[in-house]
Amino acid sequence: MGSMRIAITGSNGLIGTALTRSLRADGHDVVRLVRHPSRAGDEVEWDPSRQYVDVSGLYGCEAVVHLAGAGVADHRWTDAYKKEIRDSRVLGTAAIAEAVASLDTPPRVLVCGSAIGFYGDTGDRAVDESAPPGEGFLPSVCVEWEDAAAPATDAGVRTVFARTGLVVAREGGAWGRLFPIFRAGLGGRIGDGRQYWSFISLHDHVAALRHLIDTESLSGPVNLTAPEPVTNREVTAAMGRVLHRPTVFAVPSAALRVALGEFSVDVLSSQRVRPRRLLESGFTFAFPKIDESIVSAMTPAAR
Repeated sequence: MGSMRIAITGSNGLIGTALTRSLRADGHDVVRLVRHPSRAGDEVEWDPSRQYVDVSGLYGCEAVVHLAGAGVADHRWTDAYKKEIRDSRVLGTAAIAEAVASLDTPPRVLVCGSAIGFYGDTGDRAVDESAPPGEGFLPSVCVEWEDAAAPATDAGVRTVFARTGLVVAREGGAWGRLFPIFRAGLGGRIGDGRQYWSFISLHDHVAALRHLIDTESLSGPVNLTAPEPVTNREVTAAMGRVLHRPTVFAVPSAALRVALGEFSVDVLSSQRVRPRRLLESGFTFAFPKIDESIVSAMTPAAR
């Protein structure tokens, strides 16, 4: 795609940082939505809790990528933190969607972050974007999260929901916590290890987001996961192979429930999610397999 002006929320997070770096390396003008008065030319103030956006900072943007939201695994799931998880996504998305819809010349596309948590526990059953939402806290959050983008959709803005899987990266996210554990030789399966993990390398995730921006035929939900999910046992074995460490330790389900509380239900759940729409739109994965995704996370030059 030609040079564009693109606004990003969550630009300081794992994915937002990588996406900003990738876009700027190719000559795009990236403006970052920040939660303080703008102090630099590339900053635009917003406050998702007040549903405020400095709309003037979005003038001329051809795309908006909305990635902000409280980390699902950052804290134990108290009632207060569950509210923060929900509000940070629903209120933030509503603010962005309404700001986009208010512009005389809105952007061509809004790429809104979402998650494969939408599907809930799928067990051994493979699902794609045609599957209905699952049951539980995270599926209900994902439904509200995506519904909050309605003002942009109603205004005729092409809106894409990037339903993200587990991003394989050392710098952060859930996988970032696995690397030091496995490097220390303390890694192992979680529970019985039979649950499916739908992963995607950070490199492919950034490339997929850019593909969503540029592909006019895509709107609605698109799964951002590698073509073939693997079980936690297979992830454990791959981490051991790549890092050359033993993987004899295991985290019993009961211990995980004590340590994580309600969030343990989602850690132990199985999500066998496939990226049908991404593949059908012509996207090519650089690192489709689990071993090479792990290797890519250890090799910055590969990104």
